Amino acid sequence: MHVEANGIRIHYEMQGSGPWLVLSHSLACSTQMWNEQVNAFSDRFRIVNFDTRGHGKTDAPAGEYSLDMLADDLQGMLDALGIDTCHFMGLSMGGMIGMTHALRHPGRFSSLILCDTTSRFPPAVGPVWEQRVNMARTQGMGALVDSTLERWFTEPTRKSRPDLVQRIGGLISATPVEGYAGCCHAIPKIDITSKLGAIDVPTLVIVGDQDPSTPVEMSRDIQKAIPGAQLGVIPQAAHLSNLEQPEVFNAMLGQFLKDR
Repeated sequence: MHVEANGIRIHYEMQGSGPWLVLSHSLACSTQMWNEQVNAFSDRFRIVNFDTRGHGKTDAPAGEYSLDMLADDLQGMLDALGIDTCHFMGLSMGGMIGMTHALRHPGRFSSLILCDTTSRFPPAVGPVWEQRVNMARTQGMGALVDSTLERWFTEPTRKSRPDLVQRIGGLISATPVEGYAGCCHAIPKIDITSKLGAIDVPTLVIVGDQDPSTPVEMSRDIQKAIPGAQLGVIPQAAHLSNLEQPEVFNAMLGQFLKDR
């Protein structure tokens, strides 16, 4: 299904019944990143799982994106679907979109779940993101698969769960280059830690204890900055903690949502 919002067609999937729960995936993934959570929670929530601008079946216009733009895409989708308030969960880039949206459009989230993400990158990471974009443009997305999977999953998981790793590798390869490049322009510019005190909804921050992309300390910074936020650290998990340790992840998420 699609909606027209903020000048693009946004693909989304809707499943289940109950309070609204909106899911936002990481860079170079799609709605499929959340399969385990959709299966676990669609009996209790009406889940909207959407593809970010430049990813999956959503339009991928050329040019530089910003987190404000991506947050406004989300706002447009919520308006088009008639969703006044919802629980929101985002991982990595999805978490950045969630925090940005909460600051730009207060009152739409009833709770916020921020997974393996950050509210600030040091300026030194800029050249790293530029290098990744150059590689995607000159060699294609396939050239980024192996190095990305090394950051996203621990070595034991890469060895023991080849089907999972191959599936996520396929999502990386399938990401449009223009969409990847547009989002890579937005991500390293995030610097909102000092503003997070304005977020006044229940918040859970989840992170894998071996996440090299957005380490535990980045999650602690978010947890400290948002009043009353909780922090859950998942053992033996890297960047895609929801896929690497789904049982632990779902237990943390389920308890948090039950308490709401």
